[in-house]
Amino acid sequence: MYKKKGIEIENGDIIVITEKIVSKSEGRLIKIDDIKPSKKALEIAKICKKDPRIIELILRESSEILFVTESFILVKTKHGFICANAGIDESNIEHGYVKLLPENPDESAKKIRKRIEELTGKKVGVLIIDSMGRPFRHGSVGTSIGSSGLRCLYDRRGHRDIYDKILRSTIVCISDNISGIPNLIFGEANERIPACIIRGLGEYLGEGSVKEILRKEETDLCLRLIKEYKKEKGLEYIIFRI
Repeated sequence: MYKKKGIEIENGDIIVITEKIVSKSEGRLIKIDDIKPSKKALEIAKICKKDPRIIELILRESSEILFVTESFILVKTKHGFICANAGIDESNIEHGYVKLLPENPDESAKKIRKRIEELTGKKVGVLIIDSMGRPFRHGSVGTSIGSSGLRCLYDRRGHRDIYDKILRSTIVCISDNISGIPNLIFGEANERIPACIIRGLGEYLGEGSVKEILRKEETDLCLRLIKEYKKEKGLEYIIFRI
């Protein structure tokens, strides 16, 4: 299809794909009426104004609940992502269904990359991205959740700046930086654009995994504070009313 549109994949291209189309292709759509909410889901539904069946799915996809608010649940997913509602989404999904994140986004990206390289004979990188919110700022941005054939982090420590000073702490997240503009192109409503090509950044191709981006709990200040507060108060999750 890309050839019909006059598009050729070149060596060094980075193919960026929305996670929604990957989840759909992997059968990660769930019929809401098939879900029976647990006692915990019903309990949380008294606080969070969500369908208890959706809450049940959020619980199943999460390894830990951090905050419960009236509008969303902040969790740590089984992937290790800290995000609202475990990435479960109802937008751009047919009525009566919801979408879960891919089970293993890095592996999904790897399969897609290998197939593209088989079909084209070109060396490429593949990113699977989702839109997520950020602490301390309004608005969602593109965030990488799966990667293959791409260096996700670029450690600049030890490099020198324009005044010959040595960088001490700079580590650049290549995959998240790349994810921003494609997310803007994909849109959030009815744009119907599931993938795009980023060209001119072939220097960043290489070995990498989104798992490298995730901070360890002991070095993540916010997560440590949340967990210590929960432990001190004997809470399974924190109720936060906005």
